[in-house]
Amino acid sequence: MTSKDHRPLTLRDVSEASGVSEMTVSRVLRNRGDVSDATREKVLAAAKRLGYVPNKIAGALASQRVNLVAVVIPSLSNMVFPEVLTGISRVLEETDLQPVVGVTDYLPEKEEKVLYEMLSWRPSGVIVAGLEHSDAARAMLSAAGVPVVEVMDTDGQAVDAAVGISHRRAGREMANAILAAGYRRIGFMGTKLGLDHRARKRFEGFTEALAKGGVEIEDQEFYTDGSALAKGREMTAAMMKRSPELDFLYYSNDMIGAGGLLWLQEQGFDVPNRIGLAGFNDVQLLQGLPTKLATMDSCRQEIGRRAAEIILNRLNGEAAPEGKVELTPKINPGDTLRAR
Repeated sequence: MTSKDHRPLTLRDVSEASGVSEMTVSRVLRNRGDVSDATREKVLAAAKRLGYVPNKIAGALASQRVNLVAVVIPSLSNMVFPEVLTGISRVLEETDLQPVVGVTDYLPEKEEKVLYEMLSWRPSGVIVAGLEHSDAARAMLSAAGVPVVEVMDTDGQAVDAAVGISHRRAGREMANAILAAGYRRIGFMGTKLGLDHRARKRFEGFTEALAKGGVEIEDQEFYTDGSALAKGREMTAAMMKRSPELDFLYYSNDMIGAGGLLWLQEQGFDVPNRIGLAGFNDVQLLQGLPTKLATMDSCRQEIGRRAAEIILNRLNGEAAPEGKVELTPKINPGDTLRAR
């Protein structure tokens, strides 16, 4: 079965894949009855391989669907995702559908658990952040039998449909803007790249464009805690102590970038002439700062809106994009990237 079939798996599928009866499969998946360990392992392995999720509402609703759209995101503390949720909610609020949110903390094993529980209630659609998933999570998404839209990213293969931006392109464009402004001694600060795939892709695009311009990053630092102002201050102070000759600091998000800006201004640095700065996401909360951080709009509300529209159109039998919908982010130079 392909992801385009949109037919949920049944006990019969697991029965045929594992070579045991449907009744035995049911006992194993409900953890009931006397079943040997070998048979239990065989059934569980087949179910996981297929991406089978038990239907908790079987027999309760004739439609076998609930009016919920599962929205799986990595964080609620990151200001990016509430804006995506806003875009989703504004589209769904005039319908019978309601978004229900699960949070993964960027952990693949937690994403598997969240998807398993959400899909077991047979939602009408799934919106999930990112294109990188474990084999088990991808199998569940492929076998869900409902429209699936991966959001935030287009650099990779979609299970069904995807809406987002190219983060590699975003990194390249920011690097080119920095080089065009005359900066050459550049430091980078951001999240641990193994956990945040989109930040990793921006970093890859950024360093690739710098290299084409004959420039290498001179200092870099990565962190795992929340993207807060205090973290940006702390990392910026440490980096400037190590590498005082730097003339530009690129941050993987606006919040740590704003913290760095505040620290540099307190220390008397001339921004953007002595040193320039840029972040990412164009967080609206920071628009009230007297000095506006250079950044890039990641199209968050539009991503949410377009994803919800794809779900609705598919459910209504109307034409909807398959594959990837790539949006175009724009650089906002603010006050911390000097004019070319």
